[in-house]
Amino acid sequence: MEKRLEELPKLAKQALAENRKYFKMLKKRTPKNLDVVMKELHDEEFQKTDCLSCGNCCKTTSPIFTEKDIQRIAKHLRMKERQFIDQYLERDSDDFMVLKSSPCSFLDESDNSCFIYDVRPKACSEYPHTNRKKFIQITDLTLTNTQICPATYAIIENLKKRLPLEYNKKVKRS
Repeated sequence: MEKRLEELPKLAKQALAENRKYFKMLKKRTPKNLDVVMKELHDEEFQKTDCLSCGNCCKTTSPIFTEKDIQRIAKHLRMKERQFIDQYLERDSDDFMVLKSSPCSFLDESDNSCFIYDVRPKACSEYPHTNRKKFIQITDLTLTNTQICPATYAIIENLKKRLPLEYNKKVKRS
């Protein structure tokens, strides 16, 4: 996994322009079975990918904490919501509540486990969102996640193979 993580930024950067073009075409001609294909690809990838061997999402990014997340986690930690917010969260430039620091305060870096796994934020439980309904609506987020999550990168590479799209190529004729 370490080698995969080391190579990921370079691979994701190399594929970024192609992936943007692919998603642009996919939005123009969204297959009716896209969500079904994405769920299949997601399930196939997570049969062989163990998030505990990676933890890169928890080490590098913050989920968005909803009000319900804050209530649930604060209760679990036996803290007042205001105390939880003051200790762990801040508002980002988009006015979302996110962690003040990374890696995640709740990550046990010795084994990449989560101290609050059973009550973790919804964004964490759904990450990397590749099996979500109406997947076409989150292609920008997915492009970002290909740079963070090796499984997301692999899923998108497999999607391009499973649902190849013809790009408008101008062919010179003699």
